[in-house]
Amino acid sequence: MTIAALTSLPEGAVIPFGGDRYTTVPAELAAAFRAGDQLHVVQSTGALLHVPKAIQSTVTAVVDAAVDAFAQLRTAPSAGVQQFYIAFADLLADDVVWDRIEAANTDDVLRADKQGRSTTRLIASAQMRHDMVAGLRGWAAQQEARSDGPSELVERVQHDGWSVEIVSAPLGVIGFVFEGRPNVFADAAGVLATGNTAVLRIGGDALATAQAIDRYALRPALRSAGLPEAAISLVGVRDRAAGWALFSDPRLALAVVRGSGAAVTQLGSVARQSGIPVSAHGTGGAWLVADSTADSEHFAGVVRHSLDRKVCNTLNVVAVVRDRADELVPVLLRAADDAAAARGGEARVHVADGSEGWVSRDEFERRIEVRRAERMSLEPRASLLPLDELGTEWEWEDTPELSLVVVDDVDQAVRLFNTYSPQFVASFVSADTAAYARFRDRVNAPFVGDGFTRWVDGQYALDRPELGLSNWENGRLLGRAGVLTGADLTTRRTFAHHDSPDQHR
Repeated sequence: MTIAALTSLPEGAVIPFGGDRYTTVPAELAAAFRAGDQLHVVQSTGALLHVPKAIQSTVTAVVDAAVDAFAQLRTAPSAGVQQFYIAFADLLADDVVWDRIEAANTDDVLRADKQGRSTTRLIASAQMRHDMVAGLRGWAAQQEARSDGPSELVERVQHDGWSVEIVSAPLGVIGFVFEGRPNVFADAAGVLATGNTAVLRIGGDALATAQAIDRYALRPALRSAGLPEAAISLVGVRDRAAGWALFSDPRLALAVVRGSGAAVTQLGSVARQSGIPVSAHGTGGAWLVADSTADSEHFAGVVRHSLDRKVCNTLNVVAVVRDRADELVPVLLRAADDAAAARGGEARVHVADGSEGWVSRDEFERRIEVRRAERMSLEPRASLLPLDELGTEWEWEDTPELSLVVVDDVDQAVRLFNTYSPQFVASFVSADTAAYARFRDRVNAPFVGDGFTRWVDGQYALDRPELGLSNWENGRLLGRAGVLTGADLTTRRTFAHHDSPDQHR
């Protein structure tokens, strides 16, 4: 077997993938590829991912520094980490600092808007600033209660003449690829609480905002606390190849990826193929089920408050039982319109095949203005949706968009959720506590509630900034909740103490 460096990619060259399939090198890739570049082949799809040498070198240097910083953090006092959180929060709360960040964010938003890209998650709002500061102060408070660094005793087993202790330990360098959210630094800063370091690559839409936070708040806070500046690092490359380069570096202890479903799947594949564990947070969209005992006012409030903005926990599918559909479907449409009115429009509704009898024919013929990221368009107020597409996540900008299905009973709604949804968030409106208990037991979701769906958020629900939320679409989670925070990023070490040198088996 001959192994040699890849120095060129001839057009039409056959590239096997998945064990039994192949693709060929297109002309554009063949012309762009140079000696020293890297090619990653996604084994599930055959996608050919080109990483130029310059981008690979930039990412490698950032990971080098993060590895060194991890070694330094092993001896960093807990007080230093607490001081960092306080300083970072104070700088974000400083109006002079925030004005600089806000100016960069304005440029990012204008650039994205001109390119017809979504700005829903991009705007650094006053609420986002408040949540970042509050999250960092929360981490500081947790550090105050921890005097012996990130390691904690998990369990102690006493034997005759010897003992074993299981102690938590940091994972190492955590790689993050985030969509265009400017608040990711406050989320990712949680890794320091458990002694880890982080390398971040943020979507190009938010890069200038991220660089401003890095320059004016993050790095000064690290310096003032006496921590290595590379403890949390930003890859300042707009090209998405930087994400592929980062997630192919085998020194990462964990790869965390958040974004759209397709991008998350692709990045997760690159990491897994490189032997890196993955925590993927992609396809979202919450489901709401209303049973025969549902209170109509409660149901309306749940719908309205679950559609205030488009994020992963936004209401996406509503299932109403048949014997209440005549009453509750109009309530649903009015509540969705109430949410849309706050943005100056009406809601867009996709009606599952077989459920169209509960929606007026006029709604299918009437056209409304729909504000997409790329343009304003005239679209039907209601349209039919094949049942097997019920799990489609609607990515809307200013016009709330959701799907409706009328079901025979709650059991059918649960079957549809378990079959077609990303198995993420499920809410159940009912006055029957026994029915709610049955629903909770049977629905395959990590997050289940009886009210609005937008409660599913680490900081909102647990007072801990989240690194991501996991669904169960690709398997249940091992030994932790669906909310991934900095506090979760630990492994276990096992220490033994022997009283006698003569101990043996």
